[in-house]
Amino acid sequence: MRLLHELREQRWDDHRYYHHSRVNQSLHLLSALSFLTAYAYVLINPVVTALLGWIVAMCSRQIGHFFFEPKGYDRVNRVTHDYKEQIKIGYNLRRKIVLLSIWGASPIVLIVEPSLFGLITPYRDLYGYFYDLSVLWLCLGGAALVFRTVHLFFIYDVITGLAWFLKILTDPFHDVKLYYKAPLHLLKGELIDPMIEVRQDSTLAVYSQAREG
Repeated sequence: MRLLHELREQRWDDHRYYHHSRVNQSLHLLSALSFLTAYAYVLINPVVTALLGWIVAMCSRQIGHFFFEPKGYDRVNRVTHDYKEQIKIGYNLRRKIVLLSIWGASPIVLIVEPSLFGLITPYRDLYGYFYDLSVLWLCLGGAALVFRTVHLFFIYDVITGLAWFLKILTDPFHDVKLYYKAPLHLLKGELIDPMIEVRQDSTLAVYSQAREG
């Protein structure tokens, strides 16, 4: 029960703190649909999974965060951008830059060192290169997920880490449910989500605290 509660809390905080932009939400919808397609190809063709997961799904998701999500003071939650970066459970923008830099450098590393320093059999053709690159990207994604999960075990607790692990794996399903209307809002000219549900939640919390006081 605590694990499910922590999962709900992390999902709620992720939405209310980091997804105000309708463009960001729409890109997350695209990312989620791409990830779901990539999931379907895991056992069919890992090349499709890796290329679709990283190039389309991951890039569209991070473009939304880096270029469209507001970085100023959050009046809805009454917190600064720096505060949100500090409390981010998963990968904040600084950590994402490190991860994306490793991802961006990996194709060059594979060209310079086709055997990955003796870890794999060198590729012989273009398809072999992309196949090895896809496996490398799958391993990188898995390593990033496991590393942060274990890291959370130490800086928070095991439940927090496991909840984040489950959140990341199920985010594509949840994002489709949460942001499927975002493109319609964009067509209407609404660039920022008014976050009515967040304001209502804050009002209820203040009312509850006042009653307890």
